[in-house]
Amino acid sequence: MSSIKAKIKKWFEYRLPVISVLKWTLDEEIPGGSRYIYSFGILNLVLFLLLVITGILQLFYYVPTTDHAYESLMYLRLQVPFGWLIHGLHFWCAQAFVVLIGLHIARVFIWGAYKNPRQITWIMGVCLLLIVVVMTFTGPLLAWDQLGYWAAEVGTSIAGTVPWIGSFIQKFLRGGDTMGQETLSRFFIFHVMIFPLIVTFFIIIHLIAFRQFGSVGPWHQNKGNRSEKFWPVQIYKDMVVIALLIVLLVGLTAFWRAPVTGNADPIGRSYEPKPVWNFLFLYQALKMFKGRWEFLGTTGIPLAIVLILVLLPFYDYKSQRNPLHRPIAMTAGTGFVVLIIVLTVIGYLSKPGGKIVQSTKGASSMSRNSSDSNSVGAEPEGLKTSVSQASYSSIIQAGRQVYDQHGCSACHMINGQGGKIGPDLSDEANKGHSTDWIIAQIRNPKSHDTKSIMPPFTSLTQEEIRSLAGYLLSLHSNPNKTAEKSGRKNSNLNLPASGKQGPPGEAAMLIGNRNLGRILFDNYCVSCHGSMGKGNVPNPGSTDGKVPLLNPIDPNLSNSIPSVFAGNIDRFIQHGSLPDGPRPSIYMPAFGDDKSLTQPQIAAVESYILQLNSIDRAKIINPGMRPSYFFIMTFLIVSVTFTVVITISHKQKSKAP
Repeated sequence: MSSIKAKIKKWFEYRLPVISVLKWTLDEEIPGGSRYIYSFGILNLVLFLLLVITGILQLFYYVPTTDHAYESLMYLRLQVPFGWLIHGLHFWCAQAFVVLIGLHIARVFIWGAYKNPRQITWIMGVCLLLIVVVMTFTGPLLAWDQLGYWAAEVGTSIAGTVPWIGSFIQKFLRGGDTMGQETLSRFFIFHVMIFPLIVTFFIIIHLIAFRQFGSVGPWHQNKGNRSEKFWPVQIYKDMVVIALLIVLLVGLTAFWRAPVTGNADPIGRSYEPKPVWNFLFLYQALKMFKGRWEFLGTTGIPLAIVLILVLLPFYDYKSQRNPLHRPIAMTAGTGFVVLIIVLTVIGYLSKPGGKIVQSTKGASSMSRNSSDSNSVGAEPEGLKTSVSQASYSSIIQAGRQVYDQHGCSACHMINGQGGKIGPDLSDEANKGHSTDWIIAQIRNPKSHDTKSIMPPFTSLTQEEIRSLAGYLLSLHSNPNKTAEKSGRKNSNLNLPASGKQGPPGEAAMLIGNRNLGRILFDNYCVSCHGSMGKGNVPNPGSTDGKVPLLNPIDPNLSNSIPSVFAGNIDRFIQHGSLPDGPRPSIYMPAFGDDKSLTQPQIAAVESYILQLNSIDRAKIINPGMRPSYFFIMTFLIVSVTFTVVITISHKQKSKAP
């Protein structure tokens, strides 16, 4: 029998030398002996394999379209058994990949392992780092959520400032002038097909180059006299570290879920636009360069970083590897890392250039009856929360200048003067358009009407567009219409009575960002419902005499099923409500019907209201196994496995002569 097995083994080995290759790999001598710190390389390989596996599993459910991407991923995360584990592991593996590959390069730098003859190994490692960083840029957009959308918006905008070719790069990445389906499709192809193949290629080349000369060993010559085999000593240590990494990743996935930032909302502009965390240092550095020096931030700094890393083995070519004998290199390297960390922290804590843009009708829309009425040139309500009355006139004046300088009157008419190609703007304040709607119309007219012939004014700065929107919203030919539209005369309201709302809107099906919902709630709802929905604001003329509480909310509206709860309150937010009573002073405005808030913004508010009532809008419906139980099971399996391995190892050592 043994002879037959030997013949079969010899037959396969001759045609497929797997055993020979494994021996060639595992029999490597490690100068100075094995160490846990040598495990960074294999940890990165494990992370890449996990990313590939979880990425493929996500593709069974992911739909790469702007109208289904977010919903398909949320379906995977919340309703597919163990979908939370698949998506969570992919998210945390991506974060860990950047950190560990950075630590791996730092370890190689400290050990001086980039020096002759290992230059190619180092360069391949740097290329891997750059590609992994780029993959973290393309990945978040695929969710088509607020975080991914605005990170890509900022990133492609930065790319657009590169001298000479910036405009081409930006349009190539976006598939046009604005973010949309073309952008998502291109990022999808890059992230799922092109970059994984490139990473695989560089990993293979990196491993071949590494295997050619092996581990560099310790920098002290006396410690390098002894050596150990890669198998089994180093492999054992690698397995220990891999097990700890898996336990950590499962723990993060179980107890610290990937963020839910809400569906991408290009019109709402309520999200602070920033790149993903590993680009924050560059984002912050760019703020230091303005005007004609901008190219230094967009091109000079990234190019300098790449060249410094790639050419390091060629200008630090001396054979000395002891860090204590390389003061210049170690000081420069430490300073470089500290600078990146400091800029990343500052970028994380900093705010974008402008304030969060809200819709045109703020909390003042939920107002009491009064004799106030807007007059021609009065302040649009969308600007009340962001500018003072003193500065408002300057905004209107600046907006009028933008209107005149860019030839808007050639197509549009105001008070009988101007062209007739586009809509008459004389009464823009009474059309129900929000500030964000007008901004989107100026930036990308086709976002509202695919047949629009209006050109996109992408060259205007955010400040110019804001002032232009403010000017347009100050225009209305009949002040009484605005007074009636804002609800200051109950006799002219056309709102449903309490309990007779129409069907839920799109927002009821979306899972919003509750942190954003808290901000929107404070801007729009707190004046009537009180802080955290606990206020008892008087409402004279209504049957109850007070504005209903939201915390706790009416039991008839609450529900343990998040989607049902959201649908119940969505009817009021979408369509508004006129409370029962002879003449209530406060009513619920129709934030959805009059487009005061976008649907993703309404979904965010609903998520916050559910949180106030101890209901998670992003609750896992079908986990397969509770995340905490799965973590405990993983921890126990790993612990028992290593206990058995260590016991067997000690028994074998005790039997040795």
